Amino acid sequence: MNMELSPRASEIAEHTKQLLAAGGYHGFSYADLSERVHIGKPSIHHHFPSKADLVLTVVGLHRAQAVQGMAALDQQIDDPLARLTAYIDYWSRCIGDGTLPICICAMLAAELPMIPQEIAHQVRAYFGDLTAWLATVLEAGAAKGQFHLRDTPLVEAQTFMSTVHGAMLTARAFDNPEAFASVSQAAIRRLTGAN
Repeated sequence: MNMELSPRASEIAEHTKQLLAAGGYHGFSYADLSERVHIGKPSIHHHFPSKADLVLTVVGLHRAQAVQGMAALDQQIDDPLARLTAYIDYWSRCIGDGTLPICICAMLAAELPMIPQEIAHQVRAYFGDLTAWLATVLEAGAAKGQFHLRDTPLVEAQTFMSTVHGAMLTARAFDNPEAFASVSQAAIRRLTGAN
């Protein structure tokens, strides 16, 4: 998938990401985008012939940014606990300032049975990337005595990932960004054995 976008296509993609976070795949139309980007629907179709093409591009970009972000955390932060905390802090900032109030892949995962298969594949791949990274971080932290894993690193990674994404929903349900940080920090305390 080619991720090189023109400035206008990038603007459309960014607004689509916000719309996906707000309401998922079925929660917006090209008319909504036209209103936000101030161009006609035919111009949007010029850049992205179908909604599936558009959302596939946006999810692909989101996945690539996540992989780059995880790699940056690996390079910049040697300590596994600090790396996991930095991951949580990223989402706390996004949720707190409203730039990305929920992971778009979490929204799309709820819609998997009803979205195009190529998008579903990218959503699953996003969660596969994240789970693999988390498992590596948890395994490294367990080797250093930072984390006390009750199950395999993979299962613990899936548990942590589920808790973090559930915390996003909790923050949204209660209209309380601090709820995300509270739940996520509790998940870290569970892993470290801290009270």
